[in-house]
Amino acid sequence: MTFFTNAQLVLADDVVHGSVNLDGAHIRSVDDGASSLPGGIDLEGDYLWPGMVEVHTDNFERHLMPRPAVRWDDAPALLAHDAEIASSGITTVLDALGVGEADPDSVRGSEWDSVLAHVAEFGQRGLLRAEHLLHVRCELPAPNTLSLFEPFKDNPLVRMISLMDHTPGQRQWENIEHAWIYFSGKKGWSQAKFEARVAQAREDQVRYAQPHRAFFTAYCQQHGITLASHDDTTVAHVEEAYAEGATVSEFPTTVLAAQAAHARGMVTIMGGPNVVRGGSHSGNVSAIELARLGLMDILSSDYVPGSLLSATLRLTETAGLSLPHAVALVTRNPAACIGLHDRGRIAQGLRADLIQVRVVTLADGRQQGVVRAVWRGGERVA
Repeated sequence: MTFFTNAQLVLADDVVHGSVNLDGAHIRSVDDGASSLPGGIDLEGDYLWPGMVEVHTDNFERHLMPRPAVRWDDAPALLAHDAEIASSGITTVLDALGVGEADPDSVRGSEWDSVLAHVAEFGQRGLLRAEHLLHVRCELPAPNTLSLFEPFKDNPLVRMISLMDHTPGQRQWENIEHAWIYFSGKKGWSQAKFEARVAQAREDQVRYAQPHRAFFTAYCQQHGITLASHDDTTVAHVEEAYAEGATVSEFPTTVLAAQAAHARGMVTIMGGPNVVRGGSHSGNVSAIELARLGLMDILSSDYVPGSLLSATLRLTETAGLSLPHAVALVTRNPAACIGLHDRGRIAQGLRADLIQVRVVTLADGRQQGVVRAVWRGGERVA
């Protein structure tokens, strides 16, 4: 029997000094105080959190294409991504894979068959440290979105579909200058290419966005998949998504949109990098502000896996959240959002997905969390 002792247990509503006993892959008991049994794993007063649950990360795409137009081999990309995810304290991850892109050199304009085959095979063979599920990000105005979605159809790993529209001039890219900075910096586009793509994007939006939207909302309803809107800016954006069955609002760009989502009972996701940086890289609403207003339900690492731990602790300092409240944003809440009720808390009978976290004080006085060990299903994976 594996058991942990001398730990600060982050429970649903409290932090207590205690012990956790495992029964194979599940938690057998949670007890106050240090255990007197010999042979336990002494956590030396460190925190013991539930394993973090990540519902939106572009990190796999980054490993698949580490530089513009440089496509990496699927297998080592998946293994490197998995190692980074697990070492960040994430035990369940929805790999966010984008479908729909006019640029053939983009990873989101490529076929996904081989990647999905590797994810399934490596998971079945026990080669992955974290549990990998899928979040399909669908670019509504792209002409090839439906064809690129084909290999995802009836895939049991798909747990969430989000509806995106990155047409410059609205939503995330309401400020055209911010869009130019992003596409020129990350994708290496020239000014001429950017301007041509902006013009084409507006034409594609008129032609494809609504038909594609109708297809994906119907698909989610038919298959019981969580539907998310993306970059809601106005109340009208939220109302449209809610009417179509969306239960999640990803990265609302304004307080007004977040308030509208909250009023309709939608779950709001914000990015960990937004918290760590103290604001959005696109000039949109601050995640810390939404947390202070009680308008944030889930934290996503977005494009930096390590940001989940840092952002969780930062919210206790900047937004007045208790540690159990902040930890719920990266454990219990995202797990519940996608129907995984067997994890996300340290409680009897749940999966033994656990992380050991040590909080240290840096030279400048700031607090930094360090993941010391990670267990998934009772087995140490990092």
